[in-house]
Amino acid sequence: MTEETPSKERLAQLVEEGDIAADYLEELLDIADLDGDIELDVENDRALVEIGSEDPSSRLERLVGEDGRVLDALQELTRLAVQNETGERSRLMLDIAGFRADRRRELTAIAEEAITRVRTTGQAVMLEPMNPFERKVCHDVAAREGLASESEGVEPNRCVVILPEAPADADDDESDAAAVDGYEDATSAGGADESDE
Repeated sequence: MTEETPSKERLAQLVEEGDIAADYLEELLDIADLDGDIELDVENDRALVEIGSEDPSSRLERLVGEDGRVLDALQELTRLAVQNETGERSRLMLDIAGFRADRRRELTAIAEEAITRVRTTGQAVMLEPMNPFERKVCHDVAAREGLASESEGVEPNRCVVILPEAPADADDDESDAAAVDGYEDATSAGGADESDE
């Protein structure tokens, strides 16, 4: 599936979401007495907000927490702040200190290794339990490689299973894969738009 360029109106909405999120997060950094640079972008029809710092003593990892749990919570709070201002549910992605970018690289390698095993054995491979952002990354890798994937289990033990065959009609599954934004999980790969985060 090819990525569609958002309309000017939609792009303006996403930029507004990013601006609102940046204001909210700047206040949070002030309250927490933390220094960080906020960068905004738009990708895959969602606003991306990243807090980073060149200063190794910035202590931004405190806003990530163990396994990104604090980051996930801050992302939800930021989405709520944006929704409060715009009246629309936000799907923005927040990254702090490069945590999601690093995790995306790790997950891509894990999914690619599983795909190699699937192609070698012809058998489905189940990955470890993951959060919605992590599962979305793995679904995207499987789809990119022409294989199907699905999520099985119940939170917090929901896992991605990479299947040996590509989906018959990936467009039917697109809405499920696109739903992964921290509120719902994908049930199969397709034209995924992501999280990640």
